[in-house]
Amino acid sequence: MSLKEQIDGDIKKAMLAKNQGELLALRAIKSQILLAETEKGAKEELTSEAEMKLLAKASKQRKESAEVFAQQGRKDLEEKELMELAVVERYMPKQLSEEEIKVKLQEIIAKVGASGPGDMGKVMGAASKELAGLADGKLISTLVKSLLG
Repeated sequence: MSLKEQIDGDIKKAMLAKNQGELLALRAIKSQILLAETEKGAKEELTSEAEMKLLAKASKQRKESAEVFAQQGRKDLEEKELMELAVVERYMPKQLSEEEIKVKLQEIIAKVGASGPGDMGKVMGAASKELAGLADGKLISTLVKSLLG
């Protein structure tokens, strides 16, 4: 079952349960999927990798918005963003822990033959592909810097 079909089914459930917050988050995800599908040069249906990128982007947006609202003292908007984030994360694969990411990065560093900070671009390129949707890009970047530095 594709992500779009899953979302459609969950939208129906949220409508029946009259859960407005969840419904809003699900519709936002569906909107992103539809935009990606109708994008110029897009294929008929999104690949699972493209779906994960969409979810990661939606998750990142919600986290950043929640942080901004928290800094501004807007607890109501922060809670809304965090609730939507929880809905988005239900569809994402389990995120790797920092230790698991380090192990994967060490394997990638060995595979590409990186030896110092100058090879960060090679490592990040490979790591971004291999860890897409499984870890936050900022965390990957920070760990690559520490491992190469």
